[in-house]
Amino acid sequence: MQREILYQHRTSAGVVIRIVRGDLTREPVDAIVNAANGRLMHGGGVAGAIVRAGGREIQQESTAWVKQHGPVPTGSAAITSAGRLPCQCVIHAVGPVWRNRGDEDQLLASAVTSALELAAASGRQSVSLPGISTGIFGFPKERGARVILRAVLEATAKGNLREVNLTNIDAQTAGIFAAAAREILGETVSQKPDSAASPAA
Repeated sequence: MQREILYQHRTSAGVVIRIVRGDLTREPVDAIVNAANGRLMHGGGVAGAIVRAGGREIQQESTAWVKQHGPVPTGSAAITSAGRLPCQCVIHAVGPVWRNRGDEDQLLASAVTSALELAAASGRQSVSLPGISTGIFGFPKERGARVILRAVLEATAKGNLREVNLTNIDAQTAGIFAAAAREILGETVSQKPDSAASPAA
């Protein structure tokens, strides 16, 4: 599919935040963020798509990471290589499963913050991340979009990153993120589709 930028904003720290409808595995960035489970078993959803596109070595490295360190706590992240993906690495962020217990917002924000801090600490400057927890984990999409956006704003305030894209492949989720961005960051002119993007496989 063709990559489409739905919204773009530059923060006071000079970080460009974009809302993108497109294939996360084809994003032209240093690092992509995977919506992972704690045991880093990448079977379905975004995680499954990343392994299918990047190769089994991503799963093998993830399994080795868990064997060495134990499961990734909810609200935290781990990093592996990117296999055959065009990015340099994959950061596996573990968001909460929605159970309406009252701590999900904090855990989701922590997962986003951990992923972006890990990207910056590893020398990456551009990152694309999906709607963590808003898919098969059941986090309400509108609420999750606002939590994720606010966490991105807070994490990028130091200016250690130069670009963060919130990238989702389905039109509904991408539209929800664009609406949340307009609510939180203000109106902007929608961008035309990225003509340099390659069609999805």
